[in-house]
Amino acid sequence: MPEKARYTALVALNMKQAATDMPMVLNVEMEAEPEKVESQSLFQKDMFLDVGWLPSVGTVSAFEEAYMIAKTQTIIAICSTIPSYWFTVTFIDYIAEIFPARLRSTYQGISAACDKAGAIMGAFGLLYATKSPNKNLDDVGYPPGNGVQKAKVLKALDVAKTQFFHFTAIVIAGMGFFTDSYDLFCISLVTTLIGRIYYHIPGTTNSGSLPPDVNAAIIGVALCGMFAGHLFFGFIGDKMGRKRMYGVTLILMVVNPIASGLSFGHTAKGVVGTLCFFRFWLGFGIGGDYPLSATIMSEYANKKTRGAFIAAVFTMQGFGILVGGIVAIIISASFNVAYPVSTYQYNPVGWTVPQADYVWRIILMVGAIPAAFTYYWRMKMPETARYTALVARNAKQAAIDMAMVLNVEMEAEPEKVESLAMEPSSSYGLFSKEFLRRHGLHLLGTTTTWFFIDIAFYSQSLFQKDIFNDVGWLPCSKTMNALEETYMIARAQTIIALCGTIPGYWFTVAFIDHIGRFVIQLMGFFMMTIFMLGLAIPYNNYWNTSNNNAGFIVMYAFTFFFSNFGPNVTTFVVPAEIFPARLRSTCHGISAACGKAGAIIGAFRFLNGSISPNTCNDQGINVQKTLYVLSATNFLGFLFTFLVPEAKGKSLEEMSGEVKPEEKSGTNEEAIQQPQQAK
Repeated sequence: MPEKARYTALVALNMKQAATDMPMVLNVEMEAEPEKVESQSLFQKDMFLDVGWLPSVGTVSAFEEAYMIAKTQTIIAICSTIPSYWFTVTFIDYIAEIFPARLRSTYQGISAACDKAGAIMGAFGLLYATKSPNKNLDDVGYPPGNGVQKAKVLKALDVAKTQFFHFTAIVIAGMGFFTDSYDLFCISLVTTLIGRIYYHIPGTTNSGSLPPDVNAAIIGVALCGMFAGHLFFGFIGDKMGRKRMYGVTLILMVVNPIASGLSFGHTAKGVVGTLCFFRFWLGFGIGGDYPLSATIMSEYANKKTRGAFIAAVFTMQGFGILVGGIVAIIISASFNVAYPVSTYQYNPVGWTVPQADYVWRIILMVGAIPAAFTYYWRMKMPETARYTALVARNAKQAAIDMAMVLNVEMEAEPEKVESLAMEPSSSYGLFSKEFLRRHGLHLLGTTTTWFFIDIAFYSQSLFQKDIFNDVGWLPCSKTMNALEETYMIARAQTIIALCGTIPGYWFTVAFIDHIGRFVIQLMGFFMMTIFMLGLAIPYNNYWNTSNNNAGFIVMYAFTFFFSNFGPNVTTFVVPAEIFPARLRSTCHGISAACGKAGAIIGAFRFLNGSISPNTCNDQGINVQKTLYVLSATNFLGFLFTFLVPEAKGKSLEEMSGEVKPEEKSGTNEEAIQQPQQAK
């Protein structure tokens, strides 16, 4: 076994050998940085001040201060410096000298002179150039970042190269979001069919449509469950760990889609009542998946590609919407071929076959399949190293877990992890003045922007069939049978997902770590506002005609594009990056819950209050009024974005203030490199 790198560097003062020894045991490469060793000796009093071993300036007299500095330096000398010298005296003759006798003293002098050149850089250059910019300090001392450094287990996560596990984690967490979006948005494909089956009155001109309050309840009850799930699992995720709750949310997403499809009863009240009950608990599980998945992905990712990794998890929402439309197309088309029937205008009694009741049930139950396949892999994922180290305070387990997934071996450093956890910056609570001072405006920014984007996004997504009806892209219901109508609605949603929704998601993944979260979110809100106004202002005189509906759909697809190449993704990413580890899941849950409050307003109040009775046989929405209100909410989101900080290129601990910022001089990011190949 080689000598421990810390002894070689800090006691034997041989940074080069330490950098040579460390890759032998840690599979990393270290830069020597020898000038810092001398800097430690000359400026150790500043270290002692920074970590609190020496009292603060002003609390003792000048004589007492000099005494305390001398005492600490004496303790260090007795415990490490002098013993190391005499160990060298004892063992140095076992080592051969390298220079010839006639030049030995000369080369020794040259080497020592170069050594002192490094010391001079430390004394006059390095520490002076990096002194603290805070002019209010009584004793400037070291700058932030030259005092207590973060544990290597955390730093290694920040600079780790992209590995196979990162993609595995994206798929495992992303399948949860795939299931989430499938379950959430497939309901809008089948509400019309449920109305045709259970609310049609034979002998009347009413083709059978859900009453507005029932329609809002079926669509909005899952959002209410999500609101509760965000808060509950966000809080529990910080108290009990991310992984422990990760399987619970997935169980809810397996059981409740099946139960929703099996909603019992043959009356409208019975079916709708049980459907709403199970969809509430489905939403509860989906709500928990948001803070847990975002937090897990952010805590595993490195700081250079963290935004793309978290966004990639969220992009699976787009594929869930797409697959929901495809499944609805296949099932409705298959049943329509198997049980052909004429349209409503020719057969108002039998235009909905009894077998149509299976269609919506099967579509809902399919959502349980991807969640069930993902459960095993979620249970195999270890707890995140950041939670284990900073919250559970188990440095050894954090190092073991990280080695399992990132193919590196790390020293546990329990003392350093404990010191990080015990620092004042790591001990304040959610309802403390310190949290309010540090993160109050940040939390206000994440909650309000998520609130405004969800009003727009969920209103557009859940009620887009009404907009398509109003602009004439979907034919009137009387010209189709019930299964054909379901097919047409699913086809329209699939086209929008392919042309606007999914491209927007992946543009965010591609650019989020290059242009930043702030710019993408600001641009997205701005462009959504412009496109909404472009649809709303000339709506009645231009867009609401059959000749211009293609242009309307193109512009409408652009609102989805900039929603996802914009705030719909960034509002999910940012709360997982800017809050402390022990509050990260909770704050993400609070932010997401505020978003669902906006979605609930869109589902229950806003769109329900803008009903227009002018869409064929059914009640639709007043599209122009809807677009004006959505434009206003997008503009408010644009304004509140200025409260959200930029997290691009920064570590989670730097953003949250849990440790001091990384030193900017030198090559710290390259100081720890991953092994060239997995063991």
